[in-house]
Amino acid sequence: MVEGLAGWVPPRTVANDALPAAWEVDDAWVRRRTGIGERHWADPGTSTGDLALRAAARALDVAGNPRVDAVLLATSTPDRPMPAMAPQLAAWLGLGPVAAWDVSAACSGFVYGLASAAGVLASGIADRVLLVAAEVYSTLIAPDDRSAGVVFADGAGAVVLRRGERGEPGSLLGFDLGSDGGGHDLIEVPGGGALERSEPNRFAPGDRYFRMDGREVYQHAVRRMTASSQAVLGNVGWCTEDVDHFVGHQANARILSAVGERLDLPAARQITNIERVGNTGAASIPLALADAAARGQLRPGARVLLTSFGAGLTWGSAALTWPELGKVADVAVTDVP
Repeated sequence: MVEGLAGWVPPRTVANDALPAAWEVDDAWVRRRTGIGERHWADPGTSTGDLALRAAARALDVAGNPRVDAVLLATSTPDRPMPAMAPQLAAWLGLGPVAAWDVSAACSGFVYGLASAAGVLASGIADRVLLVAAEVYSTLIAPDDRSAGVVFADGAGAVVLRRGERGEPGSLLGFDLGSDGGGHDLIEVPGGGALERSEPNRFAPGDRYFRMDGREVYQHAVRRMTASSQAVLGNVGWCTEDVDHFVGHQANARILSAVGERLDLPAARQITNIERVGNTGAASIPLALADAAARGQLRPGARVLLTSFGAGLTWGSAALTWPELGKVADVAVTDVP
């Protein structure tokens, strides 16, 4: 059951006209290719952990600061290779010696985290789970990579989940998850890991930055998110007419439009905020949900379809009904602790 929700983006807003001059892009060019008008980038010294803490604290506040038994943190930009970030986040929040671990599924991390949290709750390991997705993608973009630089951004979203009864508003009803490791090199950061440390002569400094085959990724993203959405709809017994709101990973406006078209879900039923926040990786879905909830777009009992796609390759979808939330902070408010 979804009990709390919040998002946070760093206060530094970078409009298309403020992007590096060396990229030779303008507002019209970026909007045409991505649908993005502005994004938020973290200032130097601000880490993924800082963003995760902001979003987590706000989500707990929305839920009434209940006792939490487990913390999951989905990210592709951890502050350090080791240890996992979730235990430190739990300590920062004063949650005590709870179970805590990271989820690494790139931009699919939030949906994978939801499925993991649902399993933890169903098994009785925990009564409540805090799931956070946080990214500082601006640290992974090469200074001369305009194709990735115009798209990726920083942000964090968090949900508090509790054990409940099927049929209650806020219920997680079903999931579909998948992967294709044969496409591992389509979206990657080749360096910076154990492979580079074991064979350092194979790698150049630029291998520690993000790279992506945009054309191939577009095709995979549209196909995989469409098929996964159809699978989870079948799992829960919904047809597309039953879906009140569709929330796809905010990767690119053209991808979202293509998936919506193939699912026969009109724009009026799609929730997007990519124009204002860009692609925030695993954080994109909870940020879009928090944004929509704060604006009154989501009503209790509404049937919501989530879908995502990311490096790995990974993809996943989830179906849920929307809860009654006591309060939801607007994701655009960046000065709330």
